[in-house]
Parts: sequence; C-alpha cells; structure tokens
Amino acid sequence: MLRWNLFIKYITAGCVLMLTTLSCTSTGLPVRTVSTEKCGDFKNLLGNLRELLRLRSDVLCHGIASDTMEVRTTSDTVLACAPILTQNSSCMMQRNSSFNESKCLTNIMKDLAHYDAAIKSYINSSLRSPEEEVALRPTLGIIQSLMKNCFLMPNGVNNSSEEDAAQMWGYDTFSNRQKMCKKMRGFHVRTITINRAMGYISSGEHRK
Repeated sequence: MLRWNLFIKYITAGCVLMLTTLSCTSTGLPVRTVSTEKCGDFKNLLGNLRELLRLRSDVLCHGIASDTMEVRTTSDTVLACAPILTQNSSCMMQRNSSFNESKCLTNIMKDLAHYDAAIKSYINSSLRSPEEEVALRPTLGIIQSLMKNCFLMPNGVNNSSEEDAAQMWGYDTFSNRQKMCKKMRGFHVRTITINRAMGYISSGEHRK
C-alpha cells in the first residue's frame, strides 16, 4: 500500500509539473506558419529582423551586450495569441476553443503601430547616423506594408504610439542607439510569436 501511495503521488506530481511547464511555455508551441495573401510579409519581417541583428549588427548593435533586449510590455499579444490549453482526466493537454482571434489581431496591430512609430521617430532624430537609417528603412517599409494591407488600424492606435515615441529618445547618441538595438532584439522575439499566431489563425484550428 505504501508503494502504491508513493506511485500515485509520483504520477500526480508529474502531471502538475507537466501542466505548469506547458502553461508557462505555451507561447513557444510549434504552430506552423501559413502564408496568406495579405499577411505573408510577416515572414519577410522576421527574416529582415534576423538580417538586421546578425548581418548588420555592426551598424545598430556595435558595442552593446548581446544578451540584452527590450520587449514591449504594455501589449497583451503573447497571452492573447497563445492557444489556450486545458487539462483532461487523463493528465493530457487539450486546446480550449476560447481563443479570441479578434483580440489577438488587435494586439498584433498595436505592436506594429508601436514599432512603426519608434523607428520613424528614431530615423527622424538628428542623433542617428546615415548608416542606421539605411539599416532600419527596410524594416519600417515592411511594417507599414503590413499595417496598410493586412489589418485595419484600430482607432487611435497610431496616434497614441507616435506621441509616445516622440518622448522615447534622449540627447546621447550611444544611449539612443543602445535603446533601438534592444528594441529591435525584442521586436525580433515578438515577431516570432506573431508568425506563430498568424500560422495558427490561418490553419483554422481554433475554429474546430
């Protein structure tokens, strides 16, 4: 009986650990990315950011620690766009049907508006170098293409982001470049999440 009780406790602990792990890492689930007619540029955006941070890191991130980033924290994209998992009686995980596509897309749009405003304000700053503008222009172009062709802009999103971005940069060249480098690293991580979310939405799995 003692051995049986220990076995039951072991299984229960394993289930709890599995649930905790999956619930904390649900944003990293391997959701396949499916290109759509209007939103396929999300793949291009991810590729562009990889190139910006790897092949052109000497322009934007030279002299900045490689393990630092700044992820936008006022957005609910990670939670809103993650497939929701629930527990069933056999200690397995099943997806809940309460995924809110509209909320997910709205948060993605807010992210795009934020980074669009941040990059535009940085480019318009007198303290950035011409090389930095050249490096960031393609990223800005892809973002604006997505905003124009893929989504309808929620009322007020763009204006509020532009107002916030105007206060983002200081009067020190290195500090501004460091901040932009960290923001682009964070944007790269967020774009991975967005690509997975768009693939999930395109697959139609949440409607089943």
